[in-house]
Parts: sequence; C-alpha cells; structure tokens
Amino acid sequence: MTNRPVSALAVAGLMTIALAAPIQAQTPRMKMTTDIPGNVITPDKMETSIGTLNFVDGVPTKETAQKVWDQLDFSRAVEAMIMTTPTASLQGFRKGIQKWGPDNETMIYWDGRLDSKGLLLTGNTTVVYTFMWIDLKDGPMVMETPPNVLGIIDDAWFHYLTDFGNAGPDKGKGGKFLLVPPGYKGEIPSGYIVKQSKTNGHWLAMRGFMENFDPDPVVKNMKQHFRLYPLGSDPKEVTWVNTAMQDFNTLHAQDHTFFEEVNTTVQEEPNSAENPEILGLLRAIGIEKGKPFAPDARMKKILADAAKVGTATQRAIIWRNRDENVVLWPGSKSWEIGFAGGSHEFLNDGVSLINSRTRFHFYATGITPAMVKPPIGGGSQYVIGLRDAEGNNLDGSKTYKIHIPPNIPAKRFWDITVYDNQTRSLLQTDNPYPGVTSIDKATVQNADGSYDVYIGPRKPDGKVNWIQTVPGKGWNMLWRIYGPLQDWYDKKWRPSEIALVK
Repeated sequence: MTNRPVSALAVAGLMTIALAAPIQAQTPRMKMTTDIPGNVITPDKMETSIGTLNFVDGVPTKETAQKVWDQLDFSRAVEAMIMTTPTASLQGFRKGIQKWGPDNETMIYWDGRLDSKGLLLTGNTTVVYTFMWIDLKDGPMVMETPPNVLGIIDDAWFHYLTDFGNAGPDKGKGGKFLLVPPGYKGEIPSGYIVKQSKTNGHWLAMRGFMENFDPDPVVKNMKQHFRLYPLGSDPKEVTWVNTAMQDFNTLHAQDHTFFEEVNTTVQEEPNSAENPEILGLLRAIGIEKGKPFAPDARMKKILADAAKVGTATQRAIIWRNRDENVVLWPGSKSWEIGFAGGSHEFLNDGVSLINSRTRFHFYATGITPAMVKPPIGGGSQYVIGLRDAEGNNLDGSKTYKIHIPPNIPAKRFWDITVYDNQTRSLLQTDNPYPGVTSIDKATVQNADGSYDVYIGPRKPDGKVNWIQTVPGKGWNMLWRIYGPLQDWYDKKWRPSEIALVK
C-alpha cells in the first residue's frame, strides 16, 4: 500500500473541522464529510448556569441527562404554576365556600359590609357580596337572577362565561338563564338566556349596591329573586349563609399543595376546556386527566422548590413590574392600572399577555369585560396603589396622605380600600372595614369639595379620614371609581400620589 502525502488543502480542511467541531477532529474524513458550522455542534463539555454538562459525540452522559431533566421538570413546574394560578385561585375559593355547604346549594354572603375577618382577594367594603360554586356535571341548571345587581359567572379555568344583572343580557331587569354543560346533547327549551359552557364547574359572584349604607334592601332583593335548580325541576331557593365576621379562607396555596388544587380541575373538567399547551405543561410534571397525581420523592422536592420560585415570580410581577401597560399616569410612582392589558382575555393583537394575566389572578378575582371597558358612567375602574410618591414600598409603621381633588368624575361613588401584601385580602386591623368611601356620611369632605385620606398606624388629630395600618406589615390599596365619567378616561382628573407624612 502506497503512502500518500497529505495535501495542504486537506490539512486546511481538517483544521477547519477541528476548529468548528472539536469532536470530529478524532474521526476520519469520509467521502461524504462536509464542513459543519460550529454553531450547530454540541461540544463535549459545556459550562452552564446549571453546572457542567458533558457529552459524548453529542449524546449527554447519564449524569448530565439527569441534571437536565431535573432542570426541565423544575422550569416546567414554575411555568405551570404561573399559567394555572387562575384555576388554583378558584379551587381555593370553592373550598372556602364548601366550608359552609355543598356546591349548587350554598350561597355565602355578608349581611352588611364585607369585613376583614375572612381571607378573600381584594374585596370591597362598600358593596354587598355573595358567592357560590355551580356544578353542571349532572346536567343543565336554571338560574333566576335578581334585578339591579352586578353578577359574573366564570368557568373552572377562570374563563369568562357571562355577566348577569346590570352588565348582563338581562339588562339589570333580572332574567332566567340556562347554564349548559360541555357535551350536552339534550334539547334546549326556549324562554331562557342560554349559556353553553366548556366546563362543569363555575364560580358565581354577585354584588349589590347599598343606598344610605343600608345593606338590608340589597340582601332582600337578592334572596327574593335568586334561584338555582336543575332543568325540569321546580324553582328552588339556595341556602343563604351569612359569613359576616367569620374566619375562613378562600385563597389558593403557595406551596407544593398548589399542584393538588390544579389537579382537581384537570380531573373534573374535559381537556377541551383549556389550552393544550397548558395541559401539556401539566402532563410533563405528572398532572394528567384520568391518571393519579402521585409524584415520587424526587418530583415532590422539585415541585416544592418550583412553588417557591413560582410564587416569588408572581409577586415580582406585581410589585416589581416592568411592563409599560400598567402605566396609567406617566411619571406616577404610586399608581398602576389594576386590570392591565385592555382585554378580559388578556390578548393583544393575537398575543397572550401572560404577565398581565398572572398579575391580575394572583392579586384579584373575577373576570368580565365590564371591568375592562365599561360604558361612560357605568361599570367601575380600579387603580392599584403599591408605592409612595418616592417609589418606596408602603410601610405600616408610617403615615401617608392621599389628596382627592374636587369634581371627582364618578357618577356613583369612589372608594379606597387597604390590603395586606401577604394575603392580598383586607388588612386586618382594629377596624373590620379598612377603607374610606364617598357614600359613607361619616367621610369628611373639605370645603372645596376635595377629600384627604390618611393611612397609618395612628389616627391624626382632629376630624379626618383615616385608615389604620399595622406596624411592621406592608400594605397596598385600591382606588375604585364607580360610574367613571369622560374626564376619568381623558385623564383630566386623578388622585394625588401616596405621600409620606414626615
């Protein structure tokens, strides 16, 4: 066999391959060998944020594969938590209602103003609330609604189904709705406002507005007219449970049990009710319809860690938001838009606003188009107060002042309510109603029609509007305006920044 000298061109070719792909330097150049770009080759060793990753000709070692799988399971679990907080939130609320009675039968309400004793996301102390869980697994349900209320029904994944009352198809006169479960094949009779749902489970919220701060006529109206019963049955009253000054929880979990709450929805609802990509994320971490959710020791550890990071992520999206769509008044360091994104579906030009959706569902509750773009003089608008005028977190040990200029563009009323940063529920102080509202005759108005509201641990001297805080505990607040007028939307009027009183 004759030895042939290696040409300069061949040497150059081998050097190119060696530089582009070190792993091929040890392999012979074959007839079909081409020069492979370096950016498509996986080197034998890579230094990454999760440590050193080792490969043999592109194949990960056993140790590297395990490291990658741990990272993938962790990252998918974090993302799954972010994407499914809406349904976990509803499962938390459902369990809170079930403390008082079964689904379809139990309506919880406050015989008076909502108080801070129960844990409930960003409730308001100036309206009468009622909540219940509706389950359609046994067939369609008839719902008779009261006049002059604001009602919402959202499905088990927290997708909007319908309004009823003033913002609903009954136009505030009260109506007879037929709620139809997914896959129902039976005949749909006439005479109903029919709402076909994608899920069996539903969260119902109903609000009524007091006159002269008197809840009794509101509660009486609701009890007289609201009915829920199976299609074909006689009208039936639900059981009204007064939860005023009662200690109970409607919040979702923030530890590993969060994933158990989500699994409940997955098992009870058809896959067609939710986005396949979200269901795919859940399947990747062991949550799949028709199969037991039984993570092993390794996966339990990963899920527990992911729950911590997922919770931290959602809190960062609220308190350290970097999205411009939360800006209402340019230059404000105190205030941000409550329902950011301009869509109750959190969509913009076909793009899902994941952070806006995450921010809303971790902080608040209730999805309806009426909260996003209400008509002039109707509906309501919400603005979150997260920081003081200098951009610092709000401290329960300090006192702050908000000035509300005259000529407030509200057809109905305005309200300021203070919440606990931890629970996003009403701040628990000596006063069960941590808020100030224009419909309370005790609210102090200045001579020029303006208002000043002080928020701090001790009441200032004199007759003033004051909301108590707790030293050592952070807080935030919501400015609500009911029936906003054109000047509100034109941004010709606004409350002051949240100013620290020194």
